[in-house]
Amino acid sequence: MRTQVGIIGAGPAGLLLSHLLHLRGIESVVLERRSREYVERRVRAGVLEQGTVDTLADAGVGERLKREGLVHRGIELRYGGAGHRIAFERLVPGRAITVYGQQEVVKDLIAARLAAGGDVRFEVDDVAVHDLAGDRPYLTFTDAGGTARRLGCDVVAGCDGFHGVSRPSIPEGVLTEYHRDYPFAWLGILAKVRPSSEELIYARTERGFALHSMRSPEISRFYLQVAPDEQLSAWPDERIWAELRSRLETVPGFALTTGDIVEKGITPMRGYVAEPMQYGRLFLAGDAAHIVPPTGAKGLNLAVADVRVLTEALVPFFADGSTGALDGYSEACLPRVWRAQHFSWWMTTLLHTFDSDDAYARRLQTSHLDYVTSSEAGGTTLAENYVGLPYREETS
Repeated sequence: MRTQVGIIGAGPAGLLLSHLLHLRGIESVVLERRSREYVERRVRAGVLEQGTVDTLADAGVGERLKREGLVHRGIELRYGGAGHRIAFERLVPGRAITVYGQQEVVKDLIAARLAAGGDVRFEVDDVAVHDLAGDRPYLTFTDAGGTARRLGCDVVAGCDGFHGVSRPSIPEGVLTEYHRDYPFAWLGILAKVRPSSEELIYARTERGFALHSMRSPEISRFYLQVAPDEQLSAWPDERIWAELRSRLETVPGFALTTGDIVEKGITPMRGYVAEPMQYGRLFLAGDAAHIVPPTGAKGLNLAVADVRVLTEALVPFFADGSTGALDGYSEACLPRVWRAQHFSWWMTTLLHTFDSDDAYARRLQTSHLDYVTSSEAGGTTLAENYVGLPYREETS
């Protein structure tokens, strides 16, 4: 077997990269260890930046997104017994976010790849990367039928997430890794209940942070700040709803609608960046290269930004052998990665309670929230980062 680009991982990064390359006449094979059913049902991110929506639409995979996605032109910061709206339509005119589940993006991309005759292989095992330092890297794996395979390629794209095989394939000593672990986690639930608000609510309380989000007019998504070692068994449905009420029903007239919880999970909160995002003919994208705490809603959007840059670097490489853009891939991606890291850290520290905080620190936090919600400059900083910074011309 041989292809031009071997892609490890059929999440949004790998699938979108494969599709963008197809539109530019470049062949790829996508390898995924999970089943198609699993990746199409895996609930992850749900807030798409303006640039992500535009990228999917331009790539011809935005029809259902445009039809079913929930366009939001603001979010609410709730603290001190009041709600404060950050109005995107006023602060960043013409830009918004769209609520559309990551699993729906994945479904759309898989359908597009298969309709175009793309090679996406699910339920593969034992994926390994070889000869990355040379100009003929290759992948080995066991296919769904148990047969050992070898896939030769010119370039390998590691889009297989934080726990994938791509990044560990880079020799020791090449990468510099930056870590930030937060002293809490998020308990997330998916509930079969209509949203209680038309826009996302980020609530800061003395009991901890809470987020009211949604996935559709009938499905709501909620998060609670919990201890980093919290166990799901300690959170029966009744306790979850009671705690959500305590943290969200702090504004007069607001009543939380409850219903059946269909999914629960606990997400650790951490920041991580690996530099550089490349080695030889291996290029990392998405969670394989960086992780952000979900407060800023940047994970999926950063993956899209990475593969946009990688696609534009691969086009001249396959056209005439030019390596300049490929050599500069990491350098081109990292400024946006670190901007997202900072914004996610900023939102996290702005809205969460820290056991180490004293009364002085809590008053500082309130003062900062007051500034963001009352100042044009403060609100604009939040708005322009939340909806996503525009792509630079050289990567569009």
